[in-house]
Amino acid sequence: MKPYLKIKDHSVSGESFELEFDASLDMLSTRPQPEDLDKYYISEDYISHTDSNKTVIDKLYQIIKRYSLRKKERLISKYVVGEKTLLDVGAGTGDFLLETKNRSWVVEGVEPNRGAKDRANAKGIILHETLQSIKNKKYSIITLWHVLEHLPNLELQIKDLVSLLNDNGTLVVAVPNFKSYDAGHYKEFWAAYDVPRHLWHFSKSSIEKLFAAQGMKVVEIKPMVFDSFYVSLLSEKYKSGHTNFVKAFAVGLWSNLKGWRTKEYSSHIYILKRA
Repeated sequence: MKPYLKIKDHSVSGESFELEFDASLDMLSTRPQPEDLDKYYISEDYISHTDSNKTVIDKLYQIIKRYSLRKKERLISKYVVGEKTLLDVGAGTGDFLLETKNRSWVVEGVEPNRGAKDRANAKGIILHETLQSIKNKKYSIITLWHVLEHLPNLELQIKDLVSLLNDNGTLVVAVPNFKSYDAGHYKEFWAAYDVPRHLWHFSKSSIEKLFAAQGMKVVEIKPMVFDSFYVSLLSEKYKSGHTNFVKAFAVGLWSNLKGWRTKEYSSHIYILKRA
């Protein structure tokens, strides 16, 4: 099969990978998929595991994250039915769970990375290592903020997620969109490919098909407009070797304007309920 793109791991290993297109699901997969993925997360540059605040890009990330935490809590509050029980999968250093816990949610999280778990623990957030370690529990809301693309055994993981959801519960899934303008503009330098940590690369139709197989339907899709700016900033760095704020802002803005017309933004939030 001819690869869709050949991509380099720009942030950690420098190794090269290929993206293969699955026409039946309208999505891309990273090849090869390393057996030992943990080593590809060992980097101070992997900000969601480190809470790094050293570089200008780090500082921008942290500012956007603080704004987004409250916005995310308001979003999930719209869909809760009954008790405010939340499972956050790929919880990182626990900031979203801390935000929701402080707003009267009963929270649990999953995070396999030891360093991230330790940072969450220091904030009073105790995390499970895997979904399989959670038994006989149900949640009104399950969130995955830029996490689904990291999960091996994708269909099985989706099945496990759905099994943990209340009958009237809601899944909230945020992922990059390889059909966005910024993805097409940066091609092999698009930071949201992030191989090999991102094993899968989704379109809107692929999310619909994957979750429909488990009895779920997409009831709403929301854009993540900040993502195009942050991703473009990293992509410019990967492409040219230095940070170009002006050009990145221009590409990010144009991507959002294009997305307003095509409904293909840099990243989307999918709201899913049982069909």
